[in-house]
Amino acid sequence: MSSSKNLLPTWVVVMAVALLTGLQPLTTDMYLPALPQMQQSLHLTPAQAQATLSGLILSFGMGQLIWGPISDRWGRKVVLRCGLTLFVLASLLTVIAQDGHTLVLARVAQGACLSATVMCGRAMIRDLFQPEEGARIMARGMTGLGALALIGPITGGLTATWLGWRATMGSLAICALLILLFVWLFLPETLPPHRRQTRLDWGHLLRQWVQIARHPTFRAHTLLTSSTYGGLFVYLALSSFAFINILHCSKAVYGVYMSTLSLSYLVGTFFCRKWLPTHGLIGTVSLAGRFSLAGGLYMAAVSLYSMLFNLPAAWALLPGMWLYAFAHGIHQPCGQTGVVSAFPQQAGAASALSGFVLASVAFLVGLVLSLLTGLPALTHSIHPMNLGMTLGGMSTAWVAFTLVRQHGLPPSDAD
Repeated sequence: MSSSKNLLPTWVVVMAVALLTGLQPLTTDMYLPALPQMQQSLHLTPAQAQATLSGLILSFGMGQLIWGPISDRWGRKVVLRCGLTLFVLASLLTVIAQDGHTLVLARVAQGACLSATVMCGRAMIRDLFQPEEGARIMARGMTGLGALALIGPITGGLTATWLGWRATMGSLAICALLILLFVWLFLPETLPPHRRQTRLDWGHLLRQWVQIARHPTFRAHTLLTSSTYGGLFVYLALSSFAFINILHCSKAVYGVYMSTLSLSYLVGTFFCRKWLPTHGLIGTVSLAGRFSLAGGLYMAAVSLYSMLFNLPAAWALLPGMWLYAFAHGIHQPCGQTGVVSAFPQQAGAASALSGFVLASVAFLVGLVLSLLTGLPALTHSIHPMNLGMTLGGMSTAWVAFTLVRQHGLPPSDAD
């Protein structure tokens, strides 16, 4: 069994996972309170405003297909340093953007660079740990991720209110620069030379991805992470408009509401660490699936209430979102560990392929949302957000109760 104790202190691994994976929610969440302000300042159409998120997510997924095999061939450290450096430059471009096309292009570049950090953060766990131990370490790291996600929306809302949306985007460059400094000073290479891939041609990569995609454990956990993130993406894409434009929350209050979801996610990661030793990976995912389902059904009930009576108060939506975020805090560390569990020598490629599927699902969800929110009957409605989260909760529960229960551990670890 691999162990980080033989390579580097556990706190370094946990901090690295928190920072590398935590840059993703910072990139997606911190700017949301500023999104209506950004749209007005640059005269963005609703489609362009949506593209600042969906374009980032698509490039995030595609970028992993490139960074993953490179990291399996030459190691994690060089990929992390390159990806974070380029992310800082892309973030600076978002600050100086003067039109929607430049802003969307900069966000696409951010997503491509972000993919290197998140992919390596997942793959290095497989470099160092066996599946269930890795899930516990991943959960500890994602507790740190939850703390960053908790701070991000509040910081973004206050910064947008006091200094404007450009300052909010600039803060991402500062965050990435600090993470790059940590990687440079503290994080050594985690992939030993004898476990690196020797080939990097496209024919070999395609055969490798086909082999990975055929593995039932990979498919189960990839569908788990994709379905739970798909419902979360609905929230990310529509919540700022729903809360600020429809339910008339201020940017600062909306930032606080977002942070309560991050707090619920944080609590979920704590429960993940508590449940794993007693319920195992499969049992923990099954328990979390019940919360995903409950959160989704609650959002459907709120939507039904608004159709039969009146718009609810903004706070009335929060309980369902808290349930969903709590479950998400369990599904993500378990699922992200599970996708690489059967591939100790191909962890980068497996992580990249899973991330690509997740991002593709999110991008398709974004396209559907763009069509739905363009319909006159739904333009000023909370229904697309609520029912989208309902679908995410129901599909996540189904995956947890069926596929993960059957194939949640690779055969060598299923005993």
